[in-house]
Amino acid sequence: MQVTDKKYLAEYQKLIGHKIGNLVRDFMSNEQKMELGYATQSSAVYSANIEDNMVDLDTFINYKRIPQKSRPPIEVTEIDHLFKAYEYAQLNKLDETTFLECHALYSKTLLIKSQRGRYRIEHEQVLSHRGQVYQAIEPEFIVAKMQELFAGIDFLINAELTVAEAFYHASLLHLMFAHIHPFLDGNGRGGRLLEKWFLCQILGEKFWKIPSEKYYQDHRDEYYEKINLGANYYQLNYDLCLPFLGMLPACLE
Repeated sequence: MQVTDKKYLAEYQKLIGHKIGNLVRDFMSNEQKMELGYATQSSAVYSANIEDNMVDLDTFINYKRIPQKSRPPIEVTEIDHLFKAYEYAQLNKLDETTFLECHALYSKTLLIKSQRGRYRIEHEQVLSHRGQVYQAIEPEFIVAKMQELFAGIDFLINAELTVAEAFYHASLLHLMFAHIHPFLDGNGRGGRLLEKWFLCQILGEKFWKIPSEKYYQDHRDEYYEKINLGANYYQLNYDLCLPFLGMLPACLE
């Protein structure tokens, strides 16, 4: 499977793609009411919440707005690092180098310095309270897979995509990145940032304001269920990907 693959595009168009134009127009008519800074804080908070960070949006905004006499809690600092990664992404073109820089920024509370902005060299299992959910690809194959992924990203950024195609490939990118699982920690945050960053490279900076992270948090169980297409990298069945691909445009409904 390649991120440039259009294998599921026709069915995607039938299911939700035909609605995206109207959803985007409605979003565009209302997006000017929201400041980018607030939308970025919201993105960082809800993306962190998906990973069990318990700080809510109002609490985080208050910490950012009001000078604090003491060091903020580690969970606030974790979100602030992710917020700074979003800000960095908003100012830079998406490529492998800038994406790794973002990981280095948002993983400061997650990983030791030598592991930030670097692909893992360890074997990785995705776990839940029920045990192992997914066995990621072996570390020796990660560099090649990520180079392949970013070659596809570069191709798509320079292609002439429709709005529906941009959403389709953004969601597929999110899904494929999650399955490669290239970092020792921070893959979920990275996948959600990568999806939105790609979409903004295609459709413009206003799309930094779409509430995708909040939607995923509000539908967290569904999000994890739909992202799971197999027990390990070699058993992934992308014929089951359409329910996940439908979640990004659903955030605009």
